[in-house]
Amino acid sequence: MTQCGHQIFSFWASLDLSVPSRLCKDGDASFESSSNRAKAHSDWGQFAHAGVSFVSTTFAEVLTGRALAVRVWKYTVRRVLFPLCVLAPFAYFFPKIALFYAVCGAYDVGRNSALNLSTLRRYFIGNGFPTWVLSPFNILLDLLSLPYVNKGVYQLGDLPPAYQDEVKRLIQAARDANLVGQLEEAAKKYPRTMVFFRWYGVNKDTFFNVPAFHQPWKYIQTIGVSVFNKKVSTSLHFGFMRASLRILYNLNDMNDESAYIVVGNTTSYWRENKLFIFDDTLLHQSFNETDQTRYCLFVDMARPSPFPGVMHAVISGVRFLTQGFKFIYYKNWKVIER
Repeated sequence: MTQCGHQIFSFWASLDLSVPSRLCKDGDASFESSSNRAKAHSDWGQFAHAGVSFVSTTFAEVLTGRALAVRVWKYTVRRVLFPLCVLAPFAYFFPKIALFYAVCGAYDVGRNSALNLSTLRRYFIGNGFPTWVLSPFNILLDLLSLPYVNKGVYQLGDLPPAYQDEVKRLIQAARDANLVGQLEEAAKKYPRTMVFFRWYGVNKDTFFNVPAFHQPWKYIQTIGVSVFNKKVSTSLHFGFMRASLRILYNLNDMNDESAYIVVGNTTSYWRENKLFIFDDTLLHQSFNETDQTRYCLFVDMARPSPFPGVMHAVISGVRFLTQGFKFIYYKNWKVIER
């Protein structure tokens, strides 16, 4: 790379131009190299307080010539032209709506702990933009869930007893099904693999059958298994809808603390805690820096609410709207069906 190219690259990297993910659930953002993810974890607390974030591996690559120009152009569009040519005109012509969204967005993004400029950028003009667009609706769902206050990160005991019972039954069914053995051969050739047995309330057929997953669950809406091959992690990303809670359960035993999930100030290591429950519209990131494959039960459960019919209706609507676009949400996964 020429000296000029190095200077351009350094300038754009310093702006933290990380890769925006699509409308996503846990792990739908593009995966990044192990060395960069390890550095990200070691610097997480320091950067959170300093108001800056680490650079994605997209810009850790050495780019030259046309590739560098294309990359700079893409990020110029996302970080400069989009705010100036879309958000600013919208605010000018529709000031009341813009103010309403500004207030909703400020509250919504403010729920993230260790809030900094990087989080604000990701939320308003990065991969959190769909979450911002849906923020008024998500705030309404929070209100309709009262008195079950959104805790962000949950313990199993925080859920009502009936919800706890379903989670326990599902975990036992997953253990009995030997999912790791069933998936080992199919998943080993891909960085990240996903298998769905239930998708937003509807049972799915896959290449092996787990009858216990197809029982009539009352609260559990999505059942899948996400597989991270060794040295594979996700980038920082937001989910987009708060009608459900994300439940993750690590199916195999991890040997060290290099496999974990980070949600705000909370870091949960799979070696120590196999179960993790959280609101995935918060900024989060999953890591597997080990030499093992990580197998994780991937579940969406309707949020506890005095109006369960509303939550189920929203989840059904999400299924209707997203069924044909699953390939976008899981673009960086190998989704195994047959």
